[in-house]
Amino acid sequence: MALTLLTSALAACSGQNTNDPKESPATGESSTPGAAPSGDPVTLTVEIFDRGIQGQPDLNDNTWTRYINENFGKANNAIVKFVPVPRSQEIDKLNVLMAAGEAPDISFTYDGATVSRYAKSNGIMQLDDLLEEHGQDLKNYLGETVLTYGRYNGKLMAIPAKRTSLAWIGSFIRKDWLDKLGLPVPTTREELYEALIAFRDKNPGGVDGVIPWGVAATGMNYGYGNLSESFWEEQSEEEFVTMPNWLKPGNKEALKFLNKLYNEGLISPDFALDKTAQQADADVTNGKVGFFSANWDYPLRQNISEPLRANVPEAVFVPIDAFKNDEGKYKKIAYNENGINVFIPKSSKNAELAMKYLNWMSNPEVLFFLQYGEEGVNHKMVNGIPQVINQTGDNMQTSALNLDYTLVVNGVELGDQEKNIKALAATAPGLEEIAEQSYKINTTDSYTGFFFDTPNEANIKFGKTLGDLNKQMTDKLIVCKPSEFDGLYDSLVQEYMAAGGQAVMDESVQIYRAMQEANK
Repeated sequence: MALTLLTSALAACSGQNTNDPKESPATGESSTPGAAPSGDPVTLTVEIFDRGIQGQPDLNDNTWTRYINENFGKANNAIVKFVPVPRSQEIDKLNVLMAAGEAPDISFTYDGATVSRYAKSNGIMQLDDLLEEHGQDLKNYLGETVLTYGRYNGKLMAIPAKRTSLAWIGSFIRKDWLDKLGLPVPTTREELYEALIAFRDKNPGGVDGVIPWGVAATGMNYGYGNLSESFWEEQSEEEFVTMPNWLKPGNKEALKFLNKLYNEGLISPDFALDKTAQQADADVTNGKVGFFSANWDYPLRQNISEPLRANVPEAVFVPIDAFKNDEGKYKKIAYNENGINVFIPKSSKNAELAMKYLNWMSNPEVLFFLQYGEEGVNHKMVNGIPQVINQTGDNMQTSALNLDYTLVVNGVELGDQEKNIKALAATAPGLEEIAEQSYKINTTDSYTGFFFDTPNEANIKFGKTLGDLNKQMTDKLIVCKPSEFDGLYDSLVQEYMAAGGQAVMDESVQIYRAMQEANK
């Protein structure tokens, strides 16, 4: 899940392919005072995602790994060895390594349910004492709010990375089309509906097969933004955090609205078949789409902005807030403050060294180098903001800002959130103002998912089944005949609850109430 503007930054710029990592006494000594331990060096194994990027460097021998071994390894008489795990198979591979007792000393996953299972089976270490003794810098950097996401049954079982970019889903509209039609930027559902009708009937782009609202079957990108939230009615906190969306008052009306749009030809006609979003991308970049919802930075990414500019130079997508609820707010989900979950397997013989490594990484100098490298080689400064120079060879970053090497943070970390946002915006040259506007819109009136400190066994058991059902139900309800909608909605929700939805909700209620009681 690292969903930032920088994920698109893979354009190959020429430059030096190697640079010697510079030892920094500050980074080598701040977390590991005194002389390095004597004797044979200890090998600390650390998981690394192998994303299969074309031309990627040796994941154990590149600019970044040499810096790590020079500055952390030598100071601790250690060799840091990275264990590649295919990104697309990370859970399956991790399960195999854990079962064999061969998981890296520092392992990680974005999947909270996986950490819950490992914690329940006593397969990972409790980290409270290790953090207290060897992780004070890390503890101060993350803060208690972030660390809370690593607690299971009150015990710290994982170190969550700090997520610095909290914006998630956004909505975007063709401003040039609105201007051509003399329409305002929509601020309500009704205004958006009128704009979509005008796009359909007047086709301001003069394209063959105009698509007022671009949709795909992928879930987040080309989805429905915060439409449902604008229909949801008042609920208690317990109801809001424990009840599946299907049961939320107003959710049925939200899906009925989408069904209306589909049957009026305002939504991509074959969206349910577009499971990779390739068709939706093509429709957007060929200038056929007037409005869509996706990740907050999606139209600013190079794979969208550059072909769109080439195909339709006058096209301008701007972020909008159009889904206002009855309280006058634009409620939308944002990311929680936590990112990837880092843990130490019970099989590790180097738990203390592992915690020291994470503690060392929280040093601002270390994070800056791992994210941006050396000025003039790996980045350039523009108006006080570093900009990555994308390269191949040893200097190549195989994930945005070396996300896979900077395990204590997800996102830009310049020590100041305003600078972080400007750094994100700077990766979209010419669109910086739109990027900042989108980030601001999509972190206003936002809410985050509730964190349950106890694993939900029913969710572990039924989660995948329910996730698949969610997508199938949504597609069926959007494309059905309006006369069939009410009956179909009720029958599908009944099926969902019987397939595990009721069990998950019941257990969520139990955990929620226990947490509230414990906090009295």
